[in-house]
Amino acid sequence: MKPIKLSEGIYKLTANVEGLLFEGMWDMPRDAAVNSYIVKGDKTAIIDGFCDWDGVPEKLFELLEALEIDPATIDYLVVNHMEPDHSGWIRDFKGISEDFEVVLTKKAAALMKAYYGQEEGVRIVKTGDRLDLGGGKVLEFHEAPNVHWPETMMTLEKESGTLFSCDMFGAFGKLEQVHFDDEMTAQDRLVFEEEGLRYFANVMATFSSQVKKAITVAENLGPAVIAPGHGIVWRQNPGEIIETYKRYVDYALEATGGDVTLLWGSMYGRTEEAVRRVEALLEARGVRYHSLQLPQTTFGEVLTRVLSSSGVIVAAPTYEYQMFPPVAMALEEIGRKKLCGRKAFSFGSYGWATGTERELEEIMTRYRMKWEFVPGFVFNGRAGEEDLTTIEAGIEALLDKVRQEG
Repeated sequence: MKPIKLSEGIYKLTANVEGLLFEGMWDMPRDAAVNSYIVKGDKTAIIDGFCDWDGVPEKLFELLEALEIDPATIDYLVVNHMEPDHSGWIRDFKGISEDFEVVLTKKAAALMKAYYGQEEGVRIVKTGDRLDLGGGKVLEFHEAPNVHWPETMMTLEKESGTLFSCDMFGAFGKLEQVHFDDEMTAQDRLVFEEEGLRYFANVMATFSSQVKKAITVAENLGPAVIAPGHGIVWRQNPGEIIETYKRYVDYALEATGGDVTLLWGSMYGRTEEAVRRVEALLEARGVRYHSLQLPQTTFGEVLTRVLSSSGVIVAAPTYEYQMFPPVAMALEEIGRKKLCGRKAFSFGSYGWATGTERELEEIMTRYRMKWEFVPGFVFNGRAGEEDLTTIEAGIEALLDKVRQEG
């Protein structure tokens, strides 16, 4: 992939990473792109470099060579975010040059020392500070703590109005032919929505309140271009990605997504029989729903679907006096990501004793999830017609609550 010019003196450098788990745990069905940016005035700054997941920045150096930039001539390393997919290249860069200055926040400076032993040549900045590169290029820095690490910031190039937002406004999905919002087809937009939702659910959701504050910061800056660390650059309508992120925040904090997610597991098919009846009911009612069997479904997929759901149905058998472990673990991860305030209903089977309801309540309490439950139901052995009718009534009550919320 070649460097792409954004405006005079500003270039995007991109590498696709394939077949890996983001942060060592989140699946990426369409892989991911990592972006770095060059800003050239009289002096040169690189913003958020990148490296391969093993820490080798070979692709970054190839792209710099394509721009006829000797890495040794780079004056400033602007580090918006210290996560190693954006900063890991610095280790190798230090072997090429020592004549550069690192620009970052105070908390990022502590991580720079811890990760790369860099204490000298560090410029700590705060919101409103500027760096004049000459030639009309001025960088202005805006702190955005806990998006999604505590040291993060965004960088605005004043002349072009380009906001380099790093993880903020990003999305999964590798980049090939499409690099800008105005290049997207209708199908590309569907893919972007899917990968943007997945990215937000897996990476950002825990810190949705802080993301909301950062959205306000970005909006007040009025950027002409938004250039994130992952995904496409928004040059025609940067307001679109701002509104998209507002919607994702509302999904997380207010449970406004409108979908219903069915989280279920079954050991010997008794709970599954009831699940099939529920799926038929949801289809008959025209409900947009996601049926996720556990443990067959990854936690990344679970979070993605629950993020966009106002209602959640939990279906699990009792296992050793507790909830079927894969379903319990999925709920634990949902709690960690603070996807609170959903409407919910639970049901499941038991053999010699129940226990599902107790553990479900414990998880809800531990993570302060504040889900509003329709009274749940458990049945002994195989569900009879009367049991299935009771479950269907619970589903109807849940759907009524979801509709009222909408």
